[in-house]
Amino acid sequence: MNTPLYIRNIFFSILTLIALLYSLPNFFGESPALEISAQNMTKETLMETLQKSGFQFKSIQAKDQSWLVRYTDTEDQLGAQKWLSKNQPTWIVALNLANNTPQWLLNIGATPMKLGLDLRGGVHFLLDVDIRPVIEGRIKGDSREIGSTLRKNDIDVKRIYTNETNGVIVTLINNNAAIKAQSLIKTQFRDYDITIKNSQLTLTLNPSAIEQQKKYTLEQTIQILSNRVNELGVSEAVVQQEGDSMVSVDLPGIQDTAKAKDLLGSNAQITFQLVSNQTDDPNERPFGTKWYTYNDRKVLLEETPILTGESITYAASSISDQGHAVLIRLAGGASRFYRKTAENVGNQLAVVYHEKFIDDRLSTEENKIWRNTSRVISVATINQALGNSFEINNLESQPYAEKLALLMRSGALTAPYAIIEETLIGPSLGKENIAKGTYSLTMGFLLVVLFMTLYYVEFGIIANIALFLNLLYLLALLSILGSTLTLPGIAGIVLTVGMAVDANVLINERIREELKKGLSLAMSIKAGYEKAFATIVDANVTTLIVAMILFGLGSGSIKGFAITLILGLLSSMLTSIYISRAITDTYRKYRKHIHIGV
Repeated sequence: MNTPLYIRNIFFSILTLIALLYSLPNFFGESPALEISAQNMTKETLMETLQKSGFQFKSIQAKDQSWLVRYTDTEDQLGAQKWLSKNQPTWIVALNLANNTPQWLLNIGATPMKLGLDLRGGVHFLLDVDIRPVIEGRIKGDSREIGSTLRKNDIDVKRIYTNETNGVIVTLINNNAAIKAQSLIKTQFRDYDITIKNSQLTLTLNPSAIEQQKKYTLEQTIQILSNRVNELGVSEAVVQQEGDSMVSVDLPGIQDTAKAKDLLGSNAQITFQLVSNQTDDPNERPFGTKWYTYNDRKVLLEETPILTGESITYAASSISDQGHAVLIRLAGGASRFYRKTAENVGNQLAVVYHEKFIDDRLSTEENKIWRNTSRVISVATINQALGNSFEINNLESQPYAEKLALLMRSGALTAPYAIIEETLIGPSLGKENIAKGTYSLTMGFLLVVLFMTLYYVEFGIIANIALFLNLLYLLALLSILGSTLTLPGIAGIVLTVGMAVDANVLINERIREELKKGLSLAMSIKAGYEKAFATIVDANVTTLIVAMILFGLGSGSIKGFAITLILGLLSSMLTSIYISRAITDTYRKYRKHIHIGV
């Protein structure tokens, strides 16, 4: 190294100080807490109520639009939650884990690593996504498009309908019309296999199109569920595909399964439908309309929406002159919505909330029967043409407005899902996993330190210092990057310790060989580091390539292991090659001879 030693020492000292600061938050731990919110709540009111509960709390802290109450142990936290739920039913009380990091560390952006489900505890869900309604919806839409296309090309259609085997049946007036229709459909609807019999065409959605639709639907479902949990601030939630048609959701830190289910949202979507003025008689139902109930009165709506939730790009709850509201901005569909509202100024527009649920009476394990429920949540007069920004007002409560805004922001699920498995991992099990992981890491580290000290003496002690700094840098990197530490991640740290020691062993053996040749201590150290450099880089780079493949192709805990290993290898090369060299060169200035063992 040509860089002066004092510059290297200054640089590595600053680097170590930064690493120490950003790794410190991991040692302060977390406190069980309650996040409480209610309208017009003051700190004095909250404190008075909490004192009545009889459960001791440590502190109360303002957090956005809620209050964070810290407790000494989980028993007081859970007891206080039950008491508040019973005595203050209008309050929103959520279980939480509050970070104990001092404010001065938070001010410089130093935060602890996030812990995964296996270390922190939380809730695991396995969702069965039903693709069938999406396929059926696509086929019905295609059947309408096919009929329209045939009529535009002057091909007379007697009848067109869908069957139960992913197909469309088209009956034409004669064989010639059928042959002409077959030729036209083949060019414009290539995802369908066509068979012809007399004057009837049978169109079947081919397997590759079904598989493509299934893949797209699952990706969209995963994206929407990820948006929902991220919007609500669930740290490091893992949403990923499991098997052919299932999605797993891990929510670390959530201890309440009912709350977790609410976080996932529901099989819901929003539509905007015009109020029809064709009749006031509830016993009549003009074509293309449907009766709903709103505020204990009947309201007739046009069935075709003028806007759906898919066109919404932004939604946020607020309070307007007409009560609780949701502010909305549109992207796609805004021009059609503007045109329709401009044509209906003075008429009324309804917002309808649709939700799907499984009919338990008719459903079986293999065949789920879905039922739809729809209710009108708002009816308002259109005073002017509505553009890409407007609001839904007069909603029932602030929590309802927030949930509605969340559903609109995260998007509407096109495929309904059912929760077929839910697992609650308690905080105690998470603590046990942390204890086991910490014990294995500590034992591995101590055994390595003992071996290096006994075998290489003073050079072994220098290697141990570099090994300790390697762990410190790795901890700081994981904290700065906001990575999630899981049990496999701890295994990655243990493996990193072994890789780091391997590099120091190579260097020390090279130095020993040079000393046996009769070279001076300074020349032996220089030759040892230079000759070992290529071998260390080769060994670490090959492992790094494997770790990157694991990160790219793996998921969940595999990614956690891979990211820890990647960061560990990078910090290992820095500490083993450069920092240990700087320590050795500094130590050599004060010692003419350094023991390197037998």
